[in-house]
Amino acid sequence: MATETAAKPRSGMRVGVQKFGTFLSGMIMPNIGAFIAWGLITALFIEAGWLPVPELGGFGTDAEGNPNTGLVGPMITYLLPLLIAYTGGRMVYDVRGGVVGAIGTMGVIVGAGIPMFIGAMIMGPLGGWTMKKIDKIWDGKIKPGFEMLVNNFSAGIWGAALALVGFYGISPLVEAFSTAAGNVVQFLVNNGLLPLTSIFIEPAKVLFLNNAINHGVLTPLGVQQSLEEGKSILFLLEANPGPGLGILLAYMFFGRGAAKASAPGAAIIHFLGGIHEIYFPYVLMRPLLILAAIAGGMTGIATLAVTNAGLVAPAAPGSIIAVLAQTARDSYFGVVLSVLLATAVSFLVASVILKTAKRKDDDGDEDGLAAATSRMESMKGKKSSVASSLTGGGNVAVMSGPIQNIVFACDAGMGSSAMGASVLRNKIKAAGYPDVKVTNASIANLRNDYDVVVTHQDLTERARPATSSAVHVSVDNFMNSPRYEEIVELVKESRSEQAGTDAGAGVSAGPDADAGSFGGAHASEPHAGGTALDADAAGTASGAHRAGTAAQSDAAPSDILVAESVVLNGSSTSRDAAIDEAGQLLLARDAVDEGYLRAMHEREESVSTYMGSFLAIPHGTNAAKDHIRKSAVSFVRYPEGIDWNGKEVKFVVGVAGVNNEHLHILSSIAKVFTDKAQVAQLEAATSADEILEIFRKVNA
Repeated sequence: MATETAAKPRSGMRVGVQKFGTFLSGMIMPNIGAFIAWGLITALFIEAGWLPVPELGGFGTDAEGNPNTGLVGPMITYLLPLLIAYTGGRMVYDVRGGVVGAIGTMGVIVGAGIPMFIGAMIMGPLGGWTMKKIDKIWDGKIKPGFEMLVNNFSAGIWGAALALVGFYGISPLVEAFSTAAGNVVQFLVNNGLLPLTSIFIEPAKVLFLNNAINHGVLTPLGVQQSLEEGKSILFLLEANPGPGLGILLAYMFFGRGAAKASAPGAAIIHFLGGIHEIYFPYVLMRPLLILAAIAGGMTGIATLAVTNAGLVAPAAPGSIIAVLAQTARDSYFGVVLSVLLATAVSFLVASVILKTAKRKDDDGDEDGLAAATSRMESMKGKKSSVASSLTGGGNVAVMSGPIQNIVFACDAGMGSSAMGASVLRNKIKAAGYPDVKVTNASIANLRNDYDVVVTHQDLTERARPATSSAVHVSVDNFMNSPRYEEIVELVKESRSEQAGTDAGAGVSAGPDADAGSFGGAHASEPHAGGTALDADAAGTASGAHRAGTAAQSDAAPSDILVAESVVLNGSSTSRDAAIDEAGQLLLARDAVDEGYLRAMHEREESVSTYMGSFLAIPHGTNAAKDHIRKSAVSFVRYPEGIDWNGKEVKFVVGVAGVNNEHLHILSSIAKVFTDKAQVAQLEAATSADEILEIFRKVNA
């Protein structure tokens, strides 16, 4: 079964806005829990709250007559802005950037004297970016032993300088901006114009600017308003679930085909789960339905304005449960009414559109739900597992840009994945794409920021949950799999689409794709060092960048594979005996203990380590790292061959790896076994030194 990969239609301005919006919301969303905590404390303990407590709510005076500071004020003034700043700085330059950004933000907070969310969203990333640039000045120039001294003092000095800049320079500007923005909102409210914002908000949601608008703009303004008035209407401008619910209800009654059948499930996910993107494909199927969303949004906002209702803190996700949890004490009637009326108006308008608009077959043509979901994922830039689960669209891969990061994953991330990565890395380099990062990792350490994930066919389903946004390629032969050529072609296609037109045609992922093949992709931004490889539990990869390069270094550790660990005529006649024979060579070198040999058998029982080209590389499980004392590789040749789960094996390579020390020799082995002539040389070798020389020469 061939799997189609839809190329992403790109718009430079829209993509830029999305990236900027995503960055802004990325500073807020990880800290939503803190906002909710503040909202609950505010709703409960302030003077007008459900359970007024002066010491917590910050009203009244203490026994000595001093005003109670409480929790509400300090949390909103210091805690939340500093969390935002730290998150923003860390997004730019890890923990170091976060710390410097938070220091600089303190100057803005003290200078303005009011909650400085906009200031934090400026100073946090600015602190991280400037610290990163400063560190580059003396990168590699610090004498050994002075790194900590220089790093700590440079961060402290620059953080102090930024605090002064924030106090004298940034805080007046941000305070003026916040005042102006608040005046604009108040003007819209006073003149009954606030509902008109739905004209912009609802279409922007379908374009995946919802988080940018809600958490990047409305949340900071809403928090300021909530602090002053005890609630804010701004928290519900985007988060109201009513407009989307009305559209889904209309599909339940007047839709057809897959859209009608899936609408009830989508409505539950949208209304109770708060995942608003679930209804976006339904709007894309009938673009006129955006009018229903706008009408519902305007109705909800108008209702809130008339009833003077609002929330005390952001509702995230936009579930009715979260909305009610954050509703101000005096606003339940207005908030519930706004959701009900928004739903009703959206339902009525959507029903008229669905009943009168010219329709095609929702199940089979280009306007069907699956096609609309594909278009939605294309705009989003990655696969939507929630929407695809309703459409059965698990085989649709949306390429949002050039492929940058490919990972081979196995249980331990030590042997077969390293070999496969080496083979594919060479093929992609030969095709003219040396910038594509091909790394290896254990399944336990996979993250959802790869473009392509390659696994043994028995491990694909284990890898999917952690990497749902990636193209998945299943192989049963790590050395000579035809899937490698398909991946190279996919890389070429992704580059040609990027370099050619803004909107490209569909690309076939190749014939005979099995059920574990390409299943949904996005091209993520290159991350630190160009890879996402962590130190896996088996001790294979200690650094993201090193894992991509260490396997190709010209200087291999001299004691990874030694003559004493090479056997030209193995005595075993079965798979398990061969594993023992290779493992005993590792044990004899004190590289592992007995527990590692047991783990090698456990690994083989779960997934075969047969690689193709008469080669097997048995190694331990992911949990076997504590049984490895040092990196070592053993090599056993079986001239007559042995049966390895139905495959003939003549070469068995035992592997135990710490950090990246064994990757060079595995890279050499991989290069040899992809060349039939060199495999023949291994078969004809008469000494251990000849074996070692063959592996050495491939990197010469």
